[in-house]
Amino acid sequence: MKIFITILIACCSLGTMHAQQYQPADDKSSVKFGIKNFGVKTGGDFKGLEGSIEFDKANPDKAQFDISIQASTVNTDNNSRDSHLRKEEYFDVEKFPKISFKSEKVTSKGSGFSVTGKLTIKGVTKSVSFPFTAVPKDDGYLFEGSFDINRKDFKVGGNSMVLGDNVTVSLSVFAKKK
Repeated sequence: MKIFITILIACCSLGTMHAQQYQPADDKSSVKFGIKNFGVKTGGDFKGLEGSIEFDKANPDKAQFDISIQASTVNTDNNSRDSHLRKEEYFDVEKFPKISFKSEKVTSKGSGFSVTGKLTIKGVTKSVSFPFTAVPKDDGYLFEGSFDINRKDFKVGGNSMVLGDNVTVSLSVFAKKK
């Protein structure tokens, strides 16, 4: 009987070690960016969020984020500028239709979490780390965080003298259980 109880406890423990699976909801999420252009802060957003998230607040080391957005959805509220940003010098959306992020490590950090992973833009992959929060909401989670990158590291915008190098990316990703 002791062996049976031990096996039962072990099986139940294994079941709780797996992170819950979530699906990002594009219509309830936002991926925004901000950059200086001619010295004036400007920005925009992307849509087409897709991928998968595995997350368990009690076991962040088991978490995995594998998400992407459609580069062609870049929106700055200026159609002419958006068309320009889709071209080869910027996002080259015909050759590189997606911008993606895949986590490598998630840890607890204060009252939130920290994630390190690989960001790929225009075929260039770089490591990024940033803090984020995970708030339970509507049978899912709202994940929020932000980070800075240098656009030149990803070959975006060429050697523009009027465009700032630093880009702030702000994420508000709502994901529901699969």
